[in-house]
Amino acid sequence: MKRRTINRISFVSSDTEGALAARQELEKMYGFVAPEDADVVVALGGDGVMLTYLHKFMNTGMPIYGMNRGSVGFLMNEYKTEDLVERIEKAEITPLHPLNIEVIDKTGEEFTARAINEVSFLRKSHQAAKLRISVDGRVRMEELACDGVIISTPQGSTAYNLSAHGPILPIDSPLMALTPISPFRPRRWRGALLSTQNTVKIEVLEADKRPVNAAADHLEFRNVISTTIYQDATAQSCIMFDQDHSWDERILSEMFKY
Repeated sequence: MKRRTINRISFVSSDTEGALAARQELEKMYGFVAPEDADVVVALGGDGVMLTYLHKFMNTGMPIYGMNRGSVGFLMNEYKTEDLVERIEKAEITPLHPLNIEVIDKTGEEFTARAINEVSFLRKSHQAAKLRISVDGRVRMEELACDGVIISTPQGSTAYNLSAHGPILPIDSPLMALTPISPFRPRRWRGALLSTQNTVKIEVLEADKRPVNAAADHLEFRNVISTTIYQDATAQSCIMFDQDHSWDERILSEMFKY
């Protein structure tokens, strides 16, 4: 891979004390550049700040290099201040394609959004949600009683999806994971692996009695009655990882944890 030349770095951060202190230190060492004038954006914090800037710079070609000053930081590299330019120039760029979500709420209003990690559906009352699941226009599950479902991208498969016992997907796999959250009926259903070519429709049954919220990453929609989800291969964000700690290695490490 051809080595990039980095002359201008823009540092952005979450508003936590540790991330703000790291940003101040790095700007003293490497200078301040506005994000729109930079060769690369360095995000400091946790996975939340990384997702924010992957969304913000989607379809611009701007690569985002994260360093962990948060908690989990699966999307982040190790925080080190020395030789940062060299690290970034050697880092590998991975393109990410988001999921599109088209939402109709109970008032009939329509919304659209994109999700880099996952689209999730959660019950918002004491009663289980009842959902109908269709794939490419064909009903595949007439009724799923559950706490919710998750539709995850490969990069999101180690996040909420994994916590719900969904499968971990290799980063270059053309797949989406459809994972139930606490399924009640059918009790033993553990979800499905779908192609990124598939279109999924989730309909909320008995929506007045059993209300459901949907979220595309950090953006939430309340009282949804119908959603359509598909991958947008024309949209792209660019994330960077150190050569010695690539995303493939992270995925394999997660797969063999016990």
